[in-house]
Amino acid sequence: MRRTVREIGWAVRGACRGSDPELFFPPAPSAEQESRAKAVCAGCPVMDDCRAYAVRAGEPEGIWGGLTVRERRGLRFPAGWRRRAAG
Repeated sequence: MRRTVREIGWAVRGACRGSDPELFFPPAPSAEQESRAKAVCAGCPVMDDCRAYAVRAGEPEGIWGGLTVRERRGLRFPAGWRRRAAG
């Protein structure tokens, strides 16, 4: 079950609140766009809450808490997390 912004009280205090959503959820991501989005996140008072939510919820798109999908996946599934089964 996905939470709405109303259920995530910290989201209304986010630095991204007045930004164009395409900055964080671009149709065609680029290194420049990613850098601009991360710059907004860097000064955000709720960046840690945003990041924790996105990692916990497994957000499949966008930049949340200054992290891309790949970076969040790396936190959820660090290198070596899947060990080969003995057999």
